[in-house]
Order: sequence, then C-alpha cells, then structure tokens
Amino acid sequence: MRQASILLALLTAGLLLTSVAWLRGAEYDEQYTLFLTGSVVRPVWPSGVIAAGDVRALQATQSGFATVARDLRATDVHPPLYFWTVAAWRRLAGDSLFEARLASVLFSVVTLSLVATIARCVGIPAAPAVLLTVGCYGFAYTGAIARGFAMAQMLSVAGVAILIIARSRLWYSLTAGVVLGAATFSNYLAVFVACAALFWLMLGARRRVRVLPALVGFAVWLPADLWFFLAQRRSRAGQFAAFQPLSAFGRLVKYAAANLFGGLPLYVDGIARTAVTAAVVVLLVAVAALTIRHRHRIATPEIRLLLAMVVAALPIGLMLLGLAFDNTPIELRYLAFATPFTALLLAAALPPLARRAVLAVQAIALIGLMTRPETMQPARATAIAAASLARNGVVLLPHGNDGVGIVGAFAVESPPSLRLLVVDEHETPAEVRARAAPYPRVGLALLGQDAASRATLPVMRAAFADACWRLADEGFNVLAFDRICGEECACSSRASR
Repeated sequence: MRQASILLALLTAGLLLTSVAWLRGAEYDEQYTLFLTGSVVRPVWPSGVIAAGDVRALQATQSGFATVARDLRATDVHPPLYFWTVAAWRRLAGDSLFEARLASVLFSVVTLSLVATIARCVGIPAAPAVLLTVGCYGFAYTGAIARGFAMAQMLSVAGVAILIIARSRLWYSLTAGVVLGAATFSNYLAVFVACAALFWLMLGARRRVRVLPALVGFAVWLPADLWFFLAQRRSRAGQFAAFQPLSAFGRLVKYAAANLFGGLPLYVDGIARTAVTAAVVVLLVAVAALTIRHRHRIATPEIRLLLAMVVAALPIGLMLLGLAFDNTPIELRYLAFATPFTALLLAAALPPLARRAVLAVQAIALIGLMTRPETMQPARATAIAAASLARNGVVLLPHGNDGVGIVGAFAVESPPSLRLLVVDEHETPAEVRARAAPYPRVGLALLGQDAASRATLPVMRAAFADACWRLADEGFNVLAFDRICGEECACSSRASR
C-alpha cells in the first residue's frame, strides 16, 4: 500500500510538471538554451523583415558539444553539462520548446523519486514528501523550464541521498562527491548544497572517515568548473543590483515564501492583496513554528542536521556571494535548490492536518503557475495581441541585450508567418520609420525586459509620432499604427535612405 501511494504521488507529480511545461509561455532565458543548442548562439538579425518561423528554424538545427562549450565560454555564465545533455535530448525528442522542457520534467521526476528514497531510508512519510516537494512553487517552476536548474537539483539530491545511504562505505562517499561535483557542472549555484553536505560529513566524528573520498570525488570537477567560470566571470556585469543587506534580506524572505506558496498575492488587487500577503506570511511563520516544535519527528538528529544545513546553505551562500561581488543574486529559482530538503522537513514535522493545509495552498498556487498571466513573462500575451493587430503589416521588436531572449520568446509564441523587424537601441526614429514605411500597418511590441530593450522603446514610439502614421489600435504591450500618407510616403522614405 505504501509503495502504491508513492507511485501515485510520482505519477501525479509527473502529470503536473508536464502540464506546467505545456501551459506556460516562452521565457527570455529559455531562448538561450534553444539557440545555444541550435545553430547560432547570437544571431545577427537582418535589417529587413524576418518571419517568426525563420527565427524558430535557427533554434532547431543541432549544435555539437565542442561548439556548445566554445560558445558558453564566450557568451554566458553557466557550465556546459546541462546544455550538452539537452542538445542530445533534442536530437531524440524534437526541437520545440515544449520538448526541451520535457528534459527538465524528467530530471524533476527522478529528483522526486530520490526524495521518496531518502524519506523511506530515514523514516519520513514518503508520499507526503513527494507531494510537498512538487507542491513547492519554486520546484514546479524550475522543474518545467528549459534551463539547467532541474538537472543540477537532481544531481544535488542524488549526492545527498548517497551520503545518507552510504553510512560507513567509502566507495559510496566517493560516488556522492562525484555526483555533487557534477551538479556544480550543471549549475554553479549547486555548490552551496555540496558544501553543506560535505561540511556535515566533517562535523560528525563517525562520518569524518568518509570526508576524504567525498572531497576527492567532488574535486574531480573543479578544474572543469574553473576552466569555464574564469572565462565567463565578467560576461554578466551589471546583471544584479548593488548589494544592500536589508534589501537582500527582504528579497530572501519574499522568495522563501514564494518558493513554498507561489505568487498568490499577485492574483488580487488593493486591500485583498494586502490581506493575502499577510495570510501567506502568517502561514509561513506557522509552518516554521510547527516544524521547530515537532523537529523530534524528523528522523535522527544527524539527519535533522543535514537537512537543516542544506536548507540554510542557499540563503547564507547567496548573501555571502552578494557581499563578495557587491551585487544581489537572490532569485526564486536560485532558492528553489532547497525545496526538496525543505519538503522532507515539513513532511516529517507537520501534523497531518497542517500538512493537508499546506498542500491545499500549494495546489492553488500551482493552478496560478499554469494559468495566471501575472506569473508568466509577457511573450505569449504580447505575441497573441500583435498577431491579431498587425494584420497585413509588420511587428517591430526591440533587439534587447543579447538579441536572443526577447526575439526568440516572441517568435516561439507567434504564428510562423508573422513578419518581424528587430530594432536596435542605437537606431534613430527616422531610421526605424524608414524600415517600416513599406507596410500599411505597424505593430510595436513593447517588450522592455532588459536595459537595452527598455532604452529602445522610446525610439520605437518616437518613430511613429509622425504625421504619416496614426494610432489605430492597442493591445497587451502592443500599439498598432496605420500609414495614412499613401504609397508616396513609403517611396519617399525608401529614397531618403
């Protein structure tokens, strides 16, 4: 009966994660995964029109492992193991965004199986642990997008599981170290989980004999990590705001709550939002208090210590990282690495009624994750509005910082035949207007998702504050303008270039 309940929980989780992968709109960061494992990591967009289907075709051509490694060292801040894996996965599963997301779904289901394994080994209710893990908004989100978080989390949980199972077997400790090191080669931030687990080994007198094999296994990956990291360390300057301790702590609390209970306050306005926010805070405090009060239910003292250390390692590590580099690298998806271990603590400590209450709130949050536009990036809603309003015209898009995130996400969500013009922040309004002049209608997709795109939007607006253009319609993030000066306007614009 217990085995059947675990299998049912895993099946439910798999269906839920697949639904999230299918229902959520395309995201900015996912486009880098698709282009990097496609043909061109940073496309140079033409000055003329390109169809949305042509953009998607650039994402479909598979790239080799050596090319992925070279491009990563030159253009990004991530290690290659996830990208190598998803490149191979796309050859088998297909080229679409949904099919790339399914790799993360698979990694997450394996993670949940490992959570169940840990729970059974240490006497924690396994099926509730699985459901509480997938119920965490942060886990379900990172477990269904085409980024490396799910793979790194799977390897991190696997490393901890091996340490718990290993007991005094040195070979197991070596394997655990190798797996924890592999997690960092999928996402550098997995180092916080690894450090907490290795430090836990050092603290126990009976466990210290296992420290050296685990450290050796972990260290195998360090040269490869450093080879990529040292080449990449300056490639995202200015990505995060400057470090301010109080602000950073506030973000930690906010995202800790969001990892468990999602964006519930976003779904309402006014006084209702204040009330929902207060209710989430009260629930978070109550859950923490119950966990502390009933901590004796959490397996043995050494397992309690391990789980607590791993959970604490993420916020502490991110704060130290921010202090060291004078930035604030605190995001929901980074803290999501702690969610499986948090769920294990909750499954053990919470009384059944409290556990069901948490699961009910999580279910509401996950419905929002799958359906509410407030939790999604704007590409899908903007593309729908632009396709409706552009008619026989063209849609103008800001280039953005890298030319990938905004253009790729919008194209993924657009009809293949939709015509696009990519606008750079350094163009003048006259140049933008001249490029669009041959078309009777122009749609402006006002997607300001990074510094470059936000700088481009005023240029796009100014280009059509012109006597030959009239505002015709508006939609979500879209303004549609009609040319009212006739064909001679287009001809004179082309002649002036």
